[in-house]
Amino acid sequence: MQGVLRRVVYVSVFEITGTLISAYMLAYLSGSEASHTGPLAIMISTTAVTVNLIYNWLFERWEAKQSARSRSLARRILHAVGFQATLVLFLIPLIAWWMEISLIQALLLDAVLIVFFPIYMFVFNWAFDGIFGLPDSVTKGSFEEEAAA
Repeated sequence: MQGVLRRVVYVSVFEITGTLISAYMLAYLSGSEASHTGPLAIMISTTAVTVNLIYNWLFERWEAKQSARSRSLARRILHAVGFQATLVLFLIPLIAWWMEISLIQALLLDAVLIVFFPIYMFVFNWAFDGIFGLPDSVTKGSFEEEAAA
């Protein structure tokens, strides 16, 4: 599976699972009900989908220009950490606004998610690649060929 279909399947499965985890983790951490954190989790997911699509597109463009045609442990870590850092820049203000707390409190509330999601993403990516194979950007090295698929 390649191209847009690969990205849609990846993002859909990743975000549905992530939304459910986020809603319950945020409810537990804040002492709130899932009915309060559920909409926040959906907003987090929507933000994450947008950032994810753009981030993965840019990452794969960069990856296609690299001489190594594999996803090493270091490359997987770079991908996961880079994505999470980018996402946090968007999520902390959103959490603070929704929960009506300070940015520092939102960062503390999000700390569990900040630690959990790179691990989740790393494992998810590895499993996804194992099930669906590596993208053409890795195996063929041509982003243009992969984008046309």
